Amino acid sequence: MSNSQPTLAKSLTGLHLWGLAVGLVISGEYFGWSYGWAAAGTLGFLITTILIAVMYTTFIFSFTELTTAIPHAGGPFAYALRAFGPLGGFVAGFATLVEFVFAPPAIALAIGAYLNVQFPGLDPKMAAVGAYIIFMALNIVGVTIAATFELFITVLAIAELLIFMGVVAPGFSFANFAANGWAGAPEFSVGAIGGIFAAIPFAIWFFLAIEGAAMAAEETKNPTRTVPIAYIAGILTLVFLAFGTMIFAGGVGDWRTLSNINDPLPQAMKAVVGESSGWLHMLVWIGLFGLIASFHGIIMGYSRQIFALGRAGYLPEVLAKIHPKFRTPYLAVLAGGAVGIAAIFSDSLIQIGGLPLTANIVTMSVFGAIIMYIVSMASLFKLRRAEPELARPFRAWGYPVVPAIALGLALVALAAMIYYNFLIFVIFLAMGVVAFGIWRLLSGGIAKEAAAST
Repeated sequence: MSNSQPTLAKSLTGLHLWGLAVGLVISGEYFGWSYGWAAAGTLGFLITTILIAVMYTTFIFSFTELTTAIPHAGGPFAYALRAFGPLGGFVAGFATLVEFVFAPPAIALAIGAYLNVQFPGLDPKMAAVGAYIIFMALNIVGVTIAATFELFITVLAIAELLIFMGVVAPGFSFANFAANGWAGAPEFSVGAIGGIFAAIPFAIWFFLAIEGAAMAAEETKNPTRTVPIAYIAGILTLVFLAFGTMIFAGGVGDWRTLSNINDPLPQAMKAVVGESSGWLHMLVWIGLFGLIASFHGIIMGYSRQIFALGRAGYLPEVLAKIHPKFRTPYLAVLAGGAVGIAAIFSDSLIQIGGLPLTANIVTMSVFGAIIMYIVSMASLFKLRRAEPELARPFRAWGYPVVPAIALGLALVALAAMIYYNFLIFVIFLAMGVVAFGIWRLLSGGIAKEAAAST
């Protein structure tokens, strides 16, 4: 790109980054995870979630080293490019792109489902498209405005989850939570282990996309200081909210009625306070903030990933154009939105194995995330060996044990997901082959942006 081109605005604070880290993920507390109950039961899914929480915590305490050492809009793509060259950058960039482009349509559909509770005549898909239009526009008009809005709605979403726990607490019973707690069996058995592994993508949904805050590092003031604080505070916030939400929702009645729907929290609250309660209506309305926080934040994340890949020659260079007034990658915002809107209307293509559209989109997004986690941890180990002199303002805690735990659990998660979702994995690989061909056509297999540019 020419030096005369505008650059990304460097205006975000640590508080903005914490809001982005939590906001990117917080919709995972509102929907999506309850499909894990259908696969594993409440007790089985509790075990799955503990394992995934350990994976994410160890990952964040390791990933932050890369984020602070290489503050770049490409995030994982930039780390893999530097560690493994253009092919490594392609793998990480493609995986991250799938994660961030496929997550928003699932969240948009959940927004539509929540609105449909209040307005039964409203088509959830049209509401989802409307959400795309509104929040793409907000992301285009400026990163500071977008991040401040993200922080505001994230705080409201956290408050709403705490209110949910408080309101349903009087109706909570561990006997309800544990009843039929092992999928397909009255008690723990060898068969229950399969359910625990099958539920992995839905436990990942509790934490999916927290790493997206790394893509804002290039737009953050003093990233070497603010990123570690934001990430550590963010993962601790999310672990608390994930377990609190899941346990309280599962203990208010028959959890099986919540296991295959997009609005488990309003339905759980309905069992305690009744259908006409003001608490329920408040949850539906304010609960939208949780979905909006993630939806809005992930749009920011996918746009920076598309921007970085366009700038490096992995995607058409036009996608790296920055708006001269707003200094945001506006074409990247629109391109990712076009793919997401197409996914919303692709029921016949995305409904696989009898699962709902949302569940399959979640699984596709999680495949991208897991592969990106594996490549990122491999990049951490490679750069420690290849570039010991690289400035690392934050060094991974417990190296090499903690990063190895994150890497090992991610490999186990990937193996389990391939076994239980083989057809979706084949589609994921087919998309990768097509993307690889596009890259070869664009750049002859050599990225324009050398690893040194990171």
